[in-house]
Amino acid sequence: MINKGGKGSFKWIFIIMLVSLGIASLWDKVPAIKNGIHAVLNPSAGALLDWNLTIGMLLIILFLNFIITLVQKYATDQEELKKLKKEQKEVQKEMKTQKGNPQKMMELQKKQMKFIPQQFKLSMGSIIYTAIPLILLFRWFYDYFGAIEEATGMPVRFFGILGWFLFYLVFSIVFSSVLKKVMKVA
Repeated sequence: MINKGGKGSFKWIFIIMLVSLGIASLWDKVPAIKNGIHAVLNPSAGALLDWNLTIGMLLIILFLNFIITLVQKYATDQEELKKLKKEQKEVQKEMKTQKGNPQKMMELQKKQMKFIPQQFKLSMGSIIYTAIPLILLFRWFYDYFGAIEEATGMPVRFFGILGWFLFYLVFSIVFSSVLKKVMKVA
């Protein structure tokens, strides 16, 4: 969440992360959570994966990254993030010209380190809206792929080598990068 001063708030991020962890830990203990999510995702995401595991997973990852990118665009202060990134680039350019001056390099590195907490706070605001749905989805993925592994006796592999989580991670990075460029998200 963004406060009036343009600075993010870790309080809400912390609360949402605690709630997310609580939901994840209650997955098997509170059947309503697990059954409710399965009732929604089995006929939608499950149907895509049943149709074609690789293409279905790619479509799910693309859709999720599109939603996450939309949330990032509208739940964060894009102008402030762009301003911070521009300032960072200027400091990096100056650092390249000051390689022979260790004292000036230290000063510039300190200046650059000051950007990290600000940028982190501003860009983490979107997690307030996406953390719980993503935790629930990942728990569902764990159940879905676990059932396949149990039925076949073999782990699920994409392209013969990637487990579902690594596959998700790799393609999430790819899709996220492309979508952020296309949608002009800082």
